[in-house]
Amino acid sequence: MPLARRPGVSGQDGRVTDMGQGTGTSADAENEVAALVSELIRIDTTNYGDDSGPGEIDAADYCAMRLREVGLDPYRFSTTSDRRAGVVVRIEGRNPDLPALLVHGHLDVVPAPEDGWKYPPLSGEIDEDGMLWGRGAVDMKDMVGMTLAVVRSWARRGVRPRRDIVVLFVPDEEAGCVQGSHWLVRHRPELLAGVGEAIGEVGGFSVALDPRHRIYPIQTAEKGIAWLRLTATGQSGHGSLVAIDNAITRLAGAVTRISEHRWPPRLTSAMRQLIAVIEEVTDQPLDLDDPESLRVRFGSLGRVLESTSRNTANATMLHAGYKHNVIPCSASASIDARFLPDDEGEMIAELELLAGEGIHHELIH
Repeated sequence: MPLARRPGVSGQDGRVTDMGQGTGTSADAENEVAALVSELIRIDTTNYGDDSGPGEIDAADYCAMRLREVGLDPYRFSTTSDRRAGVVVRIEGRNPDLPALLVHGHLDVVPAPEDGWKYPPLSGEIDEDGMLWGRGAVDMKDMVGMTLAVVRSWARRGVRPRRDIVVLFVPDEEAGCVQGSHWLVRHRPELLAGVGEAIGEVGGFSVALDPRHRIYPIQTAEKGIAWLRLTATGQSGHGSLVAIDNAITRLAGAVTRISEHRWPPRLTSAMRQLIAVIEEVTDQPLDLDDPESLRVRFGSLGRVLESTSRNTANATMLHAGYKHNVIPCSASASIDARFLPDDEGEMIAELELLAGEGIHHELIH
């Protein structure tokens, strides 16, 4: 996916050849950010969720190297294994009495099968239109690269922020954070000493509500995750016979009921504020039960409004059978459920009802 047009980068391919040097101006960050992101994308940090991937160690070492180049003193750490690694650096502020600000990102990316990609997903290609492509160009090696570029520019110019800034790049965000931020909080909380607030991914993009009004939404929280595995069992048999008790058929019914269920909207205080602002500046009411009108009016923001105002549950993987002419005795489906604050128990209970009798559910994460 494209990152953005790169401003001020010279050269046909947009790469900066000597990132250890700079002019000492804020333009340094703009000049080198595309190259930093491109190089990060080319480092394979695919997270398959089963610890079979390469891990994040090479990307963590890369970030640490780029920070050391400008005189900073980062600490590269490992979590549950040598391969699952991250890096942290604390930039001293002018006022030690203020709480520190944590600026964090994750180094891992979700798998990227090459089918359907304009450029190979790990190429970090910058095309003739100045667009940067690759897995992580949006989630979230872009922000890692931008953060590196900013703090490197600060170091070159001797900039000291008002308060301490803790820059942290972690592993394992894409598979539930157990080997990343969860591990750090449990085992290395001193790395976050004095932190009062944190800034991560999402937010900072602007949305034109109409020709006269533009808003800058800020994400204040995330919905909770409930990853479930549904399993149906039945009678195994030959595919040419009448199926008396087919596990796949039973599972398909459960998945269909869950996928077609329309979860009702429930507004948190933050969502109420956002909707009030949108209705005020556009002078039009919002109908959260009419997703089509939301998408027509607001484009991608419409999908955000629809999804952040209700619970969601989607089937993401199916597993059944081993031969075309054999009815399997079991079938399973993975469900990605996301719940609003305080809704976890109620949502899982509703999912059990939707799945129906004879469907076993297991909470994976």
